[in-house]
Amino acid sequence: MKTLSNLYEKTVTAVQRRKQARRMAKLAKSPSFKMKKKRAAIKMRNPAKLMQLARKKTIQQFRDKFYPNYKDMSVQQRVKIDQLLMVKYGNKIDKISKKLTIKLRGQEASRIAKAKEALK
Repeated sequence: MKTLSNLYEKTVTAVQRRKQARRMAKLAKSPSFKMKKKRAAIKMRNPAKLMQLARKKTIQQFRDKFYPNYKDMSVQQRVKIDQLLMVKYGNKIDKISKKLTIKLRGQEASRIAKAKEALK
């Protein structure tokens, strides 16, 4: 299993991120991609995916709590804030993420049932 530190090893520049966004926006419109998303929605997520989702949610909670106007800030400010959050609250984020992973694993069955219902 991957550790938390391995989940966020890859960093991309703003230019690379924009290029990916354009590519994914185009891809998201294709019927094959839409079907792939529907198929993925009715499958159980593996522990690494659940951990990644839990970590993202936890970090977002910390952003909302300490920096309510995070979305209105410039990219440089957001990068600085994210670094600051990791330094100050990194261990706490890891601990909360592990607890949230367990909760998400429990909610996985209802999520899948909802996705199957939406397919009908």
